[in-house]
Amino acid sequence: MPKSTGPLRLAPLVLAALLCATQGAFAQSTAVAPTPAQVSPEVDRAYTQLMASPAIQKLLDAVKADHERSVEDLKMLTEIEAPPFKEQKRAEAFLARMKAFGLTSAKIDAEGNVVGVRKGTGGGPKLLVSAHLDTVFPAGTDVKVKERDGRLHAPGIADDTRGLAVLLSWLKVLNDNKVQTVGDLMFVANVGEEELGNLRGMKAIFRDHLDIDGMVGLEPSAPGSVLVLGTASHRYEVTFQGPGGHSFGAFGLVPSAIHGMGRAIAKIADIRTPSFPKTTFTVGTVGGGTSVNTIAPDARMAIDIRSDDMGSLLETEKKILAAIDEAVAEENKRWNVSTLGVSVRLIGERPGGRTPSDSAIVEAAVRSNAAFGHKTLLRGGSTDANVPISMGVPAIIVGGGGKASGFHSLNESIDMTDAWKGAQNSLVTVLGLVGVQGVSPALLAKRTARTK
Repeated sequence: MPKSTGPLRLAPLVLAALLCATQGAFAQSTAVAPTPAQVSPEVDRAYTQLMASPAIQKLLDAVKADHERSVEDLKMLTEIEAPPFKEQKRAEAFLARMKAFGLTSAKIDAEGNVVGVRKGTGGGPKLLVSAHLDTVFPAGTDVKVKERDGRLHAPGIADDTRGLAVLLSWLKVLNDNKVQTVGDLMFVANVGEEELGNLRGMKAIFRDHLDIDGMVGLEPSAPGSVLVLGTASHRYEVTFQGPGGHSFGAFGLVPSAIHGMGRAIAKIADIRTPSFPKTTFTVGTVGGGTSVNTIAPDARMAIDIRSDDMGSLLETEKKILAAIDEAVAEENKRWNVSTLGVSVRLIGERPGGRTPSDSAIVEAAVRSNAAFGHKTLLRGGSTDANVPISMGVPAIIVGGGGKASGFHSLNESIDMTDAWKGAQNSLVTVLGLVGVQGVSPALLAKRTARTK
């Protein structure tokens, strides 16, 4: 279970605003007023050393120079469809690129994740850097990239194919420039982030690799955005079943599954939730029945429950499940029968939690943002980072560059003008955490290896 997710306490170390994320990757959260930006002397010193290093400046120039080639990777990967649970072809293409850029030991694991470790000098931390392979779009969606109005248009091109392309660019420039990190960089292109993927890819990574010390994930987001809070969620499929019958002949003798479901929906709609910590619910889909003149023998609905606090989520969940049972009892009582039943199945579970705002990984992102002229915005949302955060492993989500819009829609697009700047910023965040030989020490602490 995740640790407590009470009100996010923002230390004066960080300029922070827990803001609404727009469409797509980040769920909405309540805004918090900013405070003066400060980081620890150790973090400040490490990033001063990094930004002053000729070797790092050369590396950042290489990121810029690699931009056009990286855009070709972006187009290539986008045009390989990757619906939930069908990411294999894109995974194979990503693996081929990783090997071409020197990570010859990379492989696809049993869950379908692409995993490769770029070793450090030894004795340093292991940092996971990741982006997800899957998109929300079903098989058969037109994913051909179109260029117009200075933007690249295609479903999934920003969320999260841009992140995949940035990982490949980092790998290429690090190897081309022979930059040796102190800690290990674990490159991962994971499955199962979207929809009912239920974070299966990231759950498998942290189940099978017990020595990961931190995570930096890439998702589309504005410059300076740092996700530190994982919004927890539970999703249910609810099925109502009765005997059914003729709408006229059986009237008064049998209960209607659809009527029972309707009672449940009405009760659920009346449930109150706190505005802080933000807690939400929705009946997202409904279905059932056989014909207009049949008392419905079956009905079904899907429910999504989310919260920035696990306790609030569980309390809301308890009320929703009770409302369903009450609705079935009332429908049976209406006709003096006991033939309407209900079954509830958990179909999605995302743990939650938060990375402290004064932790080294957050301060590293804040200091890197400052080096690139950005104020930091701390965010909450539901992403792959939920998994490590819930385990107490330091984790954040940052952007990889590019101005994206239309997430999760067929109109998704990205403006790649100067997108290399975002790739530079996030790479500097990563380098400060793992350290660079002869330049700066690793800021990310090694953790005691977890046990299964």
